[in-house]
Amino acid sequence: MSIDVLVLYYSRQGATAQMANLIARGIEEVDGVQARIRTVPAISTVCEATESDIPDDGALYATLDDLKECGGLVLGSPTRFGNMAAPLKYFLDGTSNLWLSGALIGKPAAVFTSTSSMHGGQETTLTSMMLPLFHHGMLLAGLPYSETSLLDTKTGGTPYGASHLAGIDNSRKIDKHESALCIALGKRVATFAKKLAE
Repeated sequence: MSIDVLVLYYSRQGATAQMANLIARGIEEVDGVQARIRTVPAISTVCEATESDIPDDGALYATLDDLKECGGLVLGSPTRFGNMAAPLKYFLDGTSNLWLSGALIGKPAAVFTSTSSMHGGQETTLTSMMLPLFHHGMLLAGLPYSETSLLDTKTGGTPYGASHLAGIDNSRKIDKHESALCIALGKRVATFAKKLAE
């Protein structure tokens, strides 16, 4: 039986989506575990505006069933003033039925982010995403310092989760340390999901 770990993210400029793919690679390094990559639609200030059910490109939009069925979750967002982006928060705000049923209790989870500036709120964005996961009863995993890239990185990477410094114009590529930490985070959650399913 294969275990799905959901990589759920919002990405505006593409860096968070690239991180999601690296995390998925780490997930799939664990035998018997596969990654399910999903995103959320942008939200509009105009109430009548709606997105198509299927995005024009990239990952499919997440449903509540994706969350309910997952064996683990890795949640990602760009930083928005030290907080998760509104589209991801909007999606999470609609998970009350899963909270009431306890569908996510005891499942492993982790978080990741991309930011434009070095002090743009990487760590507070990560903790903002942790809060609803704690309310859902999920088991949060960070990155231990045994991951040597956490000690060597000069840009992204925190014990709270993977991060990337994209630069003010979002042109900075994910470097080898950030990449290694994304893969390690995916592998870590997948390993926990597999152990918890035994």
